[in-house]
Amino acid sequence: MKEIVIVAVLLCLSNFSSATKASPKVQVYSRNPGEFGKANVLICHVSGFHPPEIRIELLKNDVEIPGSNQTDLAFEENWHYHLTRHVPFTPKEGDRFKCRVTHVDDTKIYEWEPDM
Repeated sequence: MKEIVIVAVLLCLSNFSSATKASPKVQVYSRNPGEFGKANVLICHVSGFHPPEIRIELLKNDVEIPGSNQTDLAFEENWHYHLTRHVPFTPKEGDRFKCRVTHVDDTKIYEWEPDM
């Protein structure tokens, strides 16, 4: 029985160590269609990344929005991970909402397209 456990642990470790760096795929959207002056939820879903070192920030006019929440880090096959960060917001004309993702040492910004 001990041999089976040791082999299983070694297989898991070898799969983990063979995972290579993968850049995140990012989607920025709102729970409901965007309407000026109407409460909504801004969502940034980040998936398919490795290693799990990542920071997700939701921005309004290039300033971080306080009070956002994040799901627990979860992994997919091949040790790629996914996370979602969200925050209530009310869009107003002229405001710009973005998601800033820093993965390892690479930072990219993705803008919410309100379709208004």
